[in-house]
Amino acid sequence: MPTLQLKSVLLTNRMPQDTPKSLGFRFPAEWHPHRATWLSWPHNKDSWPGKIESIYKPYCEFVKAVAEGEEVCINVADAKMETEARKYLKAADADLSKIKFYHHPTNDAWCRDHGPAFVTNGSEKAVINWGYNAWGEKYPPFDLDNQIPGKVADKLALQTFNPGIIMEGGSVDFNEEGIILTTTSCLLNKNRNPHLSQAEIENYLKEYYGATEVWWLGDGIVGDDTDGHIDDITRFVNNNTVVTVVEPDASDENHKPLQENLEKLKTFRFSDGSPLNIIELLMPNPVYYEGQRLPASYANFYIANACVVVPTYRDPKNDPLALEILTNLFKDRKVIGIDSTDIVWGLGSFHCLSQQEPQI
Repeated sequence: MPTLQLKSVLLTNRMPQDTPKSLGFRFPAEWHPHRATWLSWPHNKDSWPGKIESIYKPYCEFVKAVAEGEEVCINVADAKMETEARKYLKAADADLSKIKFYHHPTNDAWCRDHGPAFVTNGSEKAVINWGYNAWGEKYPPFDLDNQIPGKVADKLALQTFNPGIIMEGGSVDFNEEGIILTTTSCLLNKNRNPHLSQAEIENYLKEYYGATEVWWLGDGIVGDDTDGHIDDITRFVNNNTVVTVVEPDASDENHKPLQENLEKLKTFRFSDGSPLNIIELLMPNPVYYEGQRLPASYANFYIANACVVVPTYRDPKNDPLALEILTNLFKDRKVIGIDSTDIVWGLGSFHCLSQQEPQI
């Protein structure tokens, strides 16, 4: 959808009466059993300038790990791209019988943000087709990405809900009890939905994700071009526990915003008055490429059926610490570290690249 047309839709949008929440749908937590994981094959060289070839090995290691416990669905442009993808995946010894390709052309690979948001009511699934504008129209064109939720819903013969506003999957995180974590720096940014107030945005989140509460943090990490996605800073690991990244070095520019988020997390209370259980994850040593600081964070892990895939950054001290903390939290899944140093040059990692489809 052209940008001007999308803006027109947004400015005239009204909330319908039959929202997913009113029909009993909700967005499950990421640890809820998956039917599949959805990806969009990386192909945009502008996202990894001079480096795209180096990302395929860790990317395919990620696919291989996820496919051990569920189907992996990959959007590709055409048969040629599918053949290329199969070549890389075969070289990584991924189980191709668990990988299914869909000829859905995309502009880029960040399926967490442009992919379908699946909701379920316990007996059926549906897709929330949020609008997508490449993080505030930073990286046009994005018309193909914006069509992906509708294409997937059509292919799977699922009902579609169309909120008519901009929303990205990486900007929200969920537990199984109706709580959404997000940030003001992203969702209140005027490059997303300038016609909506914080209260109105919160209402959309509740009505379309089937939630009861929205907990707001502040700023994201340095180098994050999404204006502060939650999946780089704070993640639910069970219904009452989050991991949140911290930077102990007071001279580091991430120290203050992450400390402010930590203090905010300490104020949240569940409906019974109990506090949130907070586990701190150290940030990795800063990762730079061509003088640019990249949004390297251990919080950008992906919870699959059989494993938790954690990005690592060739940090001999903090990589093992992060893996140890997450291993202690995820007793029912194998925690796997995969080197994301090249992938994060695209300004995202494994969680940004993936979107789960729950089992009913």
